[in-house]
Amino acid sequence: MASESPREALKQHPQVHILEQSKQLRALLTIIRDHSTPRGDFIFYSDRVIRLLVEEGLNYLPVVDSVVETPTGSEFQGVDFLGKICGVSIMRAGEAMEQGLRDCCRSVRIGKILIQRDEETAQAKLYYAKLPADIASRYVLLLDPMLATGGSAIRAIEVLLEHGVQEEHILFLNLLCSPEGIRAVLDKFPKLQIITSDVDDGLDDNKFIMPGLGDFGCRYFGTDV
Repeated sequence: MASESPREALKQHPQVHILEQSKQLRALLTIIRDHSTPRGDFIFYSDRVIRLLVEEGLNYLPVVDSVVETPTGSEFQGVDFLGKICGVSIMRAGEAMEQGLRDCCRSVRIGKILIQRDEETAQAKLYYAKLPADIASRYVLLLDPMLATGGSAIRAIEVLLEHGVQEEHILFLNLLCSPEGIRAVLDKFPKLQIITSDVDDGLDDNKFIMPGLGDFGCRYFGTDV
């Protein structure tokens, strides 16, 4: 019997939401995965995927019934968002996702967290955090393009919890996940939700996502050498 794919195996986690694998999305992912894609195209098509992720993430925010009057004088039975939101990017790659959030949510507040690997302890270390003062009362869209080992994401989530954010109010948006990263995050934070465009095969010996797309931050910001 054929082995179960990472995507199929993760269906046991209702907190993992994978974008519909449409032909359009697969084409966009193919372009940004291609090592020969020029930086301008990489940015343009990555931004398109990010926009899809943000739109999908907003679907998991709570709503309340709302009735409005249309220009024809009729009533429309609709819904309205419940609660305030903000974005938090994990620097630096996560900053590439900020504009996509701003395009969908007018005047949204965005915080930043800088986490780097401590070479002596090999642990993810917090270096900087600038968050909205009232973040504890908000739903948080945590932004980071790649979920590999989960170390940086876990530390960032811990920072949010330390600032009073409820675990179930965190939506983690990223372009690509490894199964190992998803398991690490959800084992520690089972109430959090992950919205991603694809789940890859796994990590190689260097902890890079395979097949992946390389270093997202370097390709997006043009610092690849």
